[in-house]
Amino acid sequence: MTEFKALVLTEQDGKVAAGFATRRIEELPPGAVLVRVRWSTLNYKDGMILNGLGRLVRSYPHIPGVDFSGTVEESASPDWRKGDEVILTGWRVGEARWGGYAQYARVPAEWLVRVPDGMTAKRAMTIGTAGFTSMLAVMALERHGVTPQAGEVLVTGAAGGVGSVAIAILARLGYRAVGSSGRPETHDFLKSLGAAEIIDRATLAVPGKPLQAERWAGAIDAVGGTTLATVLAQMKYRGSVAACGLAGGSELNTTVIPFLLRGVNLLGIDSVMSPLPERQEAWRRLAADVPADLLDSLAETIPFAALPDYGGKILKGQTRGRVVVEIDG
Repeated sequence: MTEFKALVLTEQDGKVAAGFATRRIEELPPGAVLVRVRWSTLNYKDGMILNGLGRLVRSYPHIPGVDFSGTVEESASPDWRKGDEVILTGWRVGEARWGGYAQYARVPAEWLVRVPDGMTAKRAMTIGTAGFTSMLAVMALERHGVTPQAGEVLVTGAAGGVGSVAIAILARLGYRAVGSSGRPETHDFLKSLGAAEIIDRATLAVPGKPLQAERWAGAIDAVGGTTLATVLAQMKYRGSVAACGLAGGSELNTTVIPFLLRGVNLLGIDSVMSPLPERQEAWRRLAADVPADLLDSLAETIPFAALPDYGGKILKGQTRGRVVVEIDG
């Protein structure tokens, strides 16, 4: 097969448009491994790219999709053979390089991770970049001494992709996970994932004192902005916040007081350039710590043809959990 179907973004007069088109294998960027893409996902970043926001893409035409799973079709690397099931997240694929919203992708061999034992390629994308980021955040909290015995762990943006998987992981590991959400219709969903309590996101989205009553031993924040500032003010002594999103804004107006008087840790989580050993450990943990049936309940699966309509939905908070895209059914 020399041609394949892809979702292609074009730009004219500063406006970005998405449409399906046929491309040739020879047009793909260089790389040692050609992957037949089976599944991808819709992440918040994908929504931004599909709508031409944030100048994340600088060159058009462009194939978006920041993650994918599938099978190796051709390999010039001794690490991979035809038929191997693989996962790709990060490395600016879908931004600076053509991504997973296509039936084929070509990438460097070292960017791929093997689908772990006990997990399917589809379930890998039920987790996707968002869930992978969640596990990196949990691992960072663990490294900084946040244990189930230390106290409650807050998850902001709990109904989103990062937040929902984070709730599921924390509950599975024995933490008392508290979700923050502004959508009452998601509360039953979050409790089914293991959330012990749901608080209204509005209580965190207003400026307050630099130090407030101590509550959280740890936090995973996918919102940023005022919410992150409030969370920092409510951390327990030597508590840690893993920051991994900016759905509520990229600015952080706070003081150094929580860091100086309570020894609070603010941990930055980067899933894009995460080194291979950390990636492999995160995926091993995801296969072990997130039950398969729970994964299935996290996801809505959509056909490739429906993808453009969902790009705006995720930016408006109209999706729940994970959106898995069937690329090559």
